[in-house]
Amino acid sequence: MKKSLLILFSLILSAGVAFAQNKVTGIIKSASGTPVPNATVLIRGTKITTFANDKGEFSITTEQEPPFYIQVSSVGYKAQDFQVLKFQDTPLELTLVENAQLDEIVVTSRRRSEVLQDVPIAISVIGGQAAENAGAFNVNRLKELVPSVQLYASNARNTTLNIRGLGSTFGLTNDGIDPGVGFYVDGVYQARPAATSTDFLDIEQIEILRGPQGTLFGKNTTAGAFNITTTKPTQVPTAKVELNVGNYNFMQAKTSVSGAVAKNLAAKLAISGTQRDGTIWNTSEERRYSGQNNLGFKGQLYFTPSDKLQILLSSDVSIQHPAGYPLVIAGVTTTERSAYRQYAKIISDLGYEQPKIDPFSRKINTNTPWKQDQSIGGISLNVDYKIGNGTLTSTTAWRFWNWDPTNDRDFSEVSALTKSQGNSRHDQYSQEVRYAGNISEKVSGVIGVFALAQNLKGLSQTEEVGKDQWRFVQTSATGAQAGYTTPGLLDGFGIKTNSTIKSLSTAIFAQADWEFVEHLHVLPGLRFTYDKKDVDYDRTTYGGLQTTDAALLALKAAVYANQQFNTSTDNNNLSGNITLSYRPTTKLNVYGTFSTAYKPVGVNVGGLPTTSNGTADLSLAVVKPEYVQHYEFGLKTKPVKGSIVNVTAFNTDIKDYQTNVQSPQLGVNRGYLANAEKVNVKGIEIDGSYQLERFLSINAAVAYLDGKYKKFTNAPLPLEETGHTELVNGTATQVAFKDASGGRLPGISKWNTSGGAEFSAPGRVGSRDGRFFIAGDVSYRSEYSSNPTPSKVLNVEGYTLINARIGFKSDKISIFGWSRNIGNTHYFEQLQAAAGNSGLYAGVLGDPRTYGATLRYSF
Repeated sequence: MKKSLLILFSLILSAGVAFAQNKVTGIIKSASGTPVPNATVLIRGTKITTFANDKGEFSITTEQEPPFYIQVSSVGYKAQDFQVLKFQDTPLELTLVENAQLDEIVVTSRRRSEVLQDVPIAISVIGGQAAENAGAFNVNRLKELVPSVQLYASNARNTTLNIRGLGSTFGLTNDGIDPGVGFYVDGVYQARPAATSTDFLDIEQIEILRGPQGTLFGKNTTAGAFNITTTKPTQVPTAKVELNVGNYNFMQAKTSVSGAVAKNLAAKLAISGTQRDGTIWNTSEERRYSGQNNLGFKGQLYFTPSDKLQILLSSDVSIQHPAGYPLVIAGVTTTERSAYRQYAKIISDLGYEQPKIDPFSRKINTNTPWKQDQSIGGISLNVDYKIGNGTLTSTTAWRFWNWDPTNDRDFSEVSALTKSQGNSRHDQYSQEVRYAGNISEKVSGVIGVFALAQNLKGLSQTEEVGKDQWRFVQTSATGAQAGYTTPGLLDGFGIKTNSTIKSLSTAIFAQADWEFVEHLHVLPGLRFTYDKKDVDYDRTTYGGLQTTDAALLALKAAVYANQQFNTSTDNNNLSGNITLSYRPTTKLNVYGTFSTAYKPVGVNVGGLPTTSNGTADLSLAVVKPEYVQHYEFGLKTKPVKGSIVNVTAFNTDIKDYQTNVQSPQLGVNRGYLANAEKVNVKGIEIDGSYQLERFLSINAAVAYLDGKYKKFTNAPLPLEETGHTELVNGTATQVAFKDASGGRLPGISKWNTSGGAEFSAPGRVGSRDGRFFIAGDVSYRSEYSSNPTPSKVLNVEGYTLINARIGFKSDKISIFGWSRNIGNTHYFEQLQAAAGNSGLYAGVLGDPRTYGATLRYSF
């Protein structure tokens, strides 16, 4: 494929060659008028290139006839194309613009181009090049750069993407809930959290908005949004190639090629491939797991028939066949169940040895292969048409997601819960139309409508137990429970689930920015949303001992039982915000915001807990909507040239917080959803950046987050309290829930910090001028809870990660060595109880130390 791309690119460059030779001379200057020495000058469409001298002067000979383009580039400046309309005797004067200073970053988060510091929203911006240099080739690695972002994943499907600790349920994913963090790529909303696992393709910029943003974006965003833009096709031929190699046989190759295919029509193709051996060794299979095997494609056509009209057609697909993402046994705790039901006793009775608790040996001993195959992609059409002082935008998109996993949910060599396969198919269709721009000299804003239709199917989702499961469910060795020893009773016994969620979400939203007094802006916003969900759930049992014995059938039904239900629910909501922003100078922006937000009704499609008579508890089939009240105060400053210091304080109250509950009942597949009555998250964020010319750049950020259940009276018991009994009417009665009011929310570290620095100096490699650089970044997250209800054992200890890189970069080529997690810190990203709550719990390991080299070349 790479060879074909190079051949294609060569053909593009060869087009339009004439025979007469002519000389073009010129001088290259900066915006301040000083010469730019040693800049590279290229005749577009050819391989003819030269370099300016120390005074910025250049001379280049070409066979092309005007009009044609020359590209001028230099480290620290934006590469620019200049059109030569005619040959002339006097030298051309060409001005290069320096790369955007930190206080001049332009964002499009309010659907129009604005300087970051002028926007009264807490926003973190990461350039595509900066993300690549830091090794952040997907969203998961961005959390090391932005303290307020939390992303936890045991695989692509079970992904929690939160901002300030809010957005999605922590832990095992239930498809019946909507994410509270909007994830947009080139204006297209991507509904499934698995989208965060795909590799970035030709990213231009990543904007991370913190706090509710429902009046700016199509879908509800109760906690914030990721607004990712990719580079557009260019009329002049361009290409880029990147190769990364590292330990664990890591190899990543990226390439993109762009150019004109017709008048006013440009095309671009980007390809990315990532491969890495696993970091976890399965001793029973003698193979590695937790590797990477990703392939991504993105193609675009960009039609610009006039200055007013731009049409972008995009298509992408990502295919991933990784070597699984297993959890490792992290520990065993004593529960409040009887001694007969403790994990150690169960394992001993089955004839196994107690597992060795050594998670950071990175060894597992499971007997079911792990697999997490997925394909995700889609097509979109974006039309921008300038009307008056604004732009009318239409974004039409279809996206799909196919998910085919296999998991061993007992996490061990035991044949207990041997198979878990949550096969899913997802289609989404979205349409957004909005108008954004300046209504008058003092008023600007955005108004839009949005519709999203989804069809999510669970296809023969399988959960199956093996020959050892009887001992995990047996409560005693006497009476009716002795029947569990019947040979083959539970061997190969399981459930197959087919479910469908059809959902529709529509909205109209608007926000204005009115400077009603000089320097003082008021920004009101309003949103009306309608949501509807239809659910069809059908679960049937299979396998195990075929018998007509009522007592044995009852024992089997206590493990798995048929379950079927249909439900339909809808609701609507009116929410909004109001912001006051005072901008007396270009160096100060003070703002305060009050907003309300809403996350739509949820539905349970992971199996429901059963009532006392063994039937599904349909009262839990529907989960109430989540309502948010949010207060925020922000201060954006530019103390000195090249510097930024921003401070944000916020308080968020949530009513009917949607949380994920892991039931002790085995038949509740992957947990179910419930509502916590009241939740509060408050915090302070401080971030700063400083850029000294091209020599030094420094950034640092710290976030303090405090998230608690203000009221959660029906929370599930933590693992160590499973089997807890209380006196009810004078009788010791086992309970399954507790009052967790005052407990902390899962996934939230109180302290999150990050920082980085890069120092560079001019230099030369061979005949190429550029800059040598050394850079590093560090991140720290304090300890956090890893369970919906606070637990004494399911807590992830705080950890620090240090990354570094050193090398050479120029306008065309970069080469550097890098290392991530230099200290080889041992840390968990997540802990979770094994199904059945017998005392065993497992963890998702963070990556060990990795290192390698990157070569990047553009032409």
